[in-house]
Amino acid sequence: MHLLVTDRLSCPRCGPAFGLILLADDLRDRRVMEGALGCANCRERYPVEGGFGDLRPPPRAALPIGEEPTVPAEAPDAGDAAEDTFRLAALLGVREGPGLLLLTGGWVSLAGRLAAMIDEIEVVALDPALHDAPEEMGVSRLTAGPALPFFHGSLRGVALEGAQLVVWEEEAVRVLGPGARLVVRDPPDDLPQRLEARGLQPLLQTRRYVVAQRG
Repeated sequence: MHLLVTDRLSCPRCGPAFGLILLADDLRDRRVMEGALGCANCRERYPVEGGFGDLRPPPRAALPIGEEPTVPAEAPDAGDAAEDTFRLAALLGVREGPGLLLLTGGWVSLAGRLAAMIDEIEVVALDPALHDAPEEMGVSRLTAGPALPFFHGSLRGVALEGAQLVVWEEEAVRVLGPGARLVVRDPPDDLPQRLEARGLQPLLQTRRYVVAQRG
């Protein structure tokens, strides 16, 4: 987990008004490999092990062992990983850093390629199955509960699967910074109207994708 990410994290229990304090036991090249993130308000600690941050509020169940990260369903227009990464970068509209991008669901499989494509961008890959994956430059691995553990307006882009909107639609909108985009794959038909009601400007609607931007 990159230090830049720890600066943007808030307490999952206390909410986005309460930041977390890094307690690093092993720090390498500005990446936290071992340690914890502590909340001065509730005194809860969130572990960082092998570079992976567990930002779930307590009580925390055991993380999955041996599971593969979420993979999107095959679709007729699905290309190889390089093509999919170029498409995602275009949908997010971010050409250079610094800043953070959040990927969830099947999008996490593109995290390393996306980080390598965009200079000075750190990609946050949110998937519990990544806890035993190796640390990768440009990619910070996390898991979280229903509340995304970030300050308001702290991210430059978020990519979700349509099925995840049930949990994270409101939170995904909350963490978008000015000009940041939300990309949703396999969206419900009424999503552009819902996002517009939340203050985002719809930019694209197809059967496969919806893209909306914070003004």
